[in-house]
Amino acid sequence: MDTNMRKFTVRRWFSIYLKNKAARNKNNAGFCQLEDDSIVKEIDISHHVKEGCEKADPSQFHLLKVLGQGSYGKVFLVRKIRGADRGHLYAMKVLRKATLKVRDRVRSKMERDILAEVNHPFIVKLHYAFQTEGKLYLILDFLRGGDLFTRLSKEVMFTEEDVKFYLAELALALDHLHSLGIIYRDLKPENILLDEDGHIKITDFGLSKEAIENDKRAYSFCGTIEYMAPEVVNRRGHTQSADWWSFGVLMFEMLTGSLPFQGKDRKETMALILKAKLGMPQFLSPEVQSLLRALFKRNPTNRLGAGPDGVEEIKQHRFFAPVDWNRLYKREIRPPFKPTAGRPEDTFHFDPEFTSRTPTDSPGIPPSANTHQLFRGFSFVATENSPEPCASTGPAPLPEANNNNAVVQHSDILFSDVYELKEEGRPTAPSVYRRCLHRVTAVEYSVKIIDKARKDPAEEIEILLRYGQHPNILTLKDVYDAGNTVHLVQDLIRGDELLDKVLTMPNFRERDASHILCTLAKTVEYLHSQGVVHRDLKPSNIRFSDDTGNPESIRLCDFGFAKQLRAENGLLMTPCYTATFVAPEILKKQGYDAACDIWSLGILLYTIIAGFSPFASGPDDTPEEILAQIGCGRFLLVGGNWDLVSDSAKDIVTKMLHVDPHQRLTAHQVLRHPWIVEREQLSDKPLSRQDALIVKGALSATYSALKRNAPAPVLEPVLTSSLAQRRGLKKLSSSSPTFSASARSPDEEFNPSIK
Repeated sequence: MDTNMRKFTVRRWFSIYLKNKAARNKNNAGFCQLEDDSIVKEIDISHHVKEGCEKADPSQFHLLKVLGQGSYGKVFLVRKIRGADRGHLYAMKVLRKATLKVRDRVRSKMERDILAEVNHPFIVKLHYAFQTEGKLYLILDFLRGGDLFTRLSKEVMFTEEDVKFYLAELALALDHLHSLGIIYRDLKPENILLDEDGHIKITDFGLSKEAIENDKRAYSFCGTIEYMAPEVVNRRGHTQSADWWSFGVLMFEMLTGSLPFQGKDRKETMALILKAKLGMPQFLSPEVQSLLRALFKRNPTNRLGAGPDGVEEIKQHRFFAPVDWNRLYKREIRPPFKPTAGRPEDTFHFDPEFTSRTPTDSPGIPPSANTHQLFRGFSFVATENSPEPCASTGPAPLPEANNNNAVVQHSDILFSDVYELKEEGRPTAPSVYRRCLHRVTAVEYSVKIIDKARKDPAEEIEILLRYGQHPNILTLKDVYDAGNTVHLVQDLIRGDELLDKVLTMPNFRERDASHILCTLAKTVEYLHSQGVVHRDLKPSNIRFSDDTGNPESIRLCDFGFAKQLRAENGLLMTPCYTATFVAPEILKKQGYDAACDIWSLGILLYTIIAGFSPFASGPDDTPEEILAQIGCGRFLLVGGNWDLVSDSAKDIVTKMLHVDPHQRLTAHQVLRHPWIVEREQLSDKPLSRQDALIVKGALSATYSALKRNAPAPVLEPVLTSSLAQRRGLKKLSSSSPTFSASARSPDEEFNPSIK
């Protein structure tokens, strides 16, 4: 058989050490001790070239963004600019040969070999592999959804249904690897990526072990301590069953937001893994508890999934009873979460520390001659039997490059290329609004510029893209990710804020207030029916699109605090509020749901009718007084305009501002309240108006007093969550939590104590 057509097989041993590196490498052995101390001649691996395709090289890829960077490599977002897949987006992992230790070179080759052989819908796909004199290149799927770690950091914990979906797909991926004799050995949320539809893909095979069959064992001590199986910790040898222990750790973490075995340091964590009793939270269902106990068997031969039936033991567990495994494998089951669907090259789910950097691929230092020998046959071109398209197609392809020795560098389309910024607009906490002009059409828009270091815009963008077509929700026109900032181009709202308009309208009547609430309640009901809560329905976020004052022209704006509900009971776990437009259960730091929006609408309705806020009548009110009134739900419904309106107006306000969220009206019930349904029978008498500036001044004074004396809980960046702090992500400069293939430093990858 011609050597250029020799088929690569993953079930085989290849060299661990080169002869002249063996002694030195033994002296450098650390927390990851390799299994095979034999010296074997390096096996050459031939190219895989599908018919009609050329071998890849750096000049065929245009750099767009930096997705991650480590001590010996980077990961870039790139676009292919030549060949049959011209215009496709990929993640390009670049490793510098000269900075790789021998064991790291072996693992890089191992990762390439495994990825070249594996073809599975839930495992990241290798499309090309090639090398230059000083560097190795792996061209992988670009997965826009980021990793499961980032989502878990935001959500704290997942519902059992969410976990069931992710674990089911993960079980199929692990089973495929095990069938090829591969132990994965680094299962954790950071290595589970989400594609644009929300399906998972396993990545990072740098710690995997291949060619493990039957009763053969591996003896490496490597991975992330908290996820290691007892047999890995005690170094007595492990098989594929070690992955099912890690599977259980991941399951526990997703369901509880914490790890089952974690001490104050590496030594204590290892001791807990070997001896501690599992603390089982009682809020977990009996099915979940049963599966966890079956996975956390310290004797690997007794562990679920380790028997002769393998993964079938796990698939037949009653926790997975509702799963249709055939439909799951075909990706026909809808994922519980779909990442933001912006432009194909957007990187909302990636760390701005990296995406804000200029993408450059510097020349690599030539390595030793022996290194060239190790990486013989590294080049690879994927075959056509891919389970799905290799990447999303971006905008029109860029011109082809003429330089064959370096990666083409070209800046992506910038906001300033398309729009011209005008005067400053209204600033908000982590963002600022400005007016902008489209350079071609001369149409004016509003642009919200968000500082990604202070606020993750992914949820806001996702919600606007999904639901912004509603006639009473601000429309998102375009998104530009500049790395450290994101530009959200939106419709320009030319009308006044709700409160400004209403408090200055002549002859404003009770039925006008009913019409306004009807429009708002319809919009909120639509959002709630989609599992979305706005959570910041203050007057400045409700505006008229024009100067007519027609309630149908009302638009909900600024979804910066909006949230897609995750649990069936609607509970959210990240308190945020704006001054007096805050429900009492938020103040008490309890879980809260869509009833918060109804509370805010009740505040607005009260202020529109009465002409002043129910809980803050002037600038002299202290924060303690305001919080006390909000907490007990005290407000007046007598005197002033309240003597002019109907009893049904007082009834709906009282029920919308009920202190108990379970007894508060829903948006659906608001729309069916007699005060809305029988609007035409309401009074025509004009309501008395207070000066809009006085009313707004009292509210602003309340906001300022609260901010100065009693800071409100706010949504924090992902890195401030307890999960992120536990991993010490700020210290891990060489590992991005959200890119397809991580480029880690040797110490980080092989020293479990710092994971």
